[in-house]
Amino acid sequence: QVQLVESGGGSVQAGGSLKLSCTNSGRTFSSYDMGWFRQAPGKEREFVAGIRWSGNTTYYAASVKGRFTISRDNAKNTVYLQVSVLKPEDTAVYFCAAGSVVGIASKPAEFGSWGQGTQVTVSS
Repeated sequence: QVQLVESGGGSVQAGGSLKLSCTNSGRTFSSYDMGWFRQAPGKEREFVAGIRWSGNTTYYAASVKGRFTISRDNAKNTVYLQVSVLKPEDTAVYFCAAGSVVGIASKPAEFGSWGQGTQVTVSS
């Protein structure tokens, strides 16, 4: 069973950085592909970054590529999202998600387990 808890959000000025963490308190974390999504008020949840179960493959939304980095430590049951060069439009609640997928997954429906989210607020 996967139980995800995000942390690391906060308020920063434009250009700043944060490191988000998502820890699984359940078992078998290493067998899941993981993703980060975000949702701003009044908008749909959107894909940010994903990482395959092995950690060997990562992929990003075009809007964050080059600024955000996803990584995982299976020994610590944790996936990370380093967010840098933040912009006001990055303001959102950030969610991590776990799924057993084949290939690259970027749609919310492809992930079966979700955390509660952590707020990131970027001021100009």
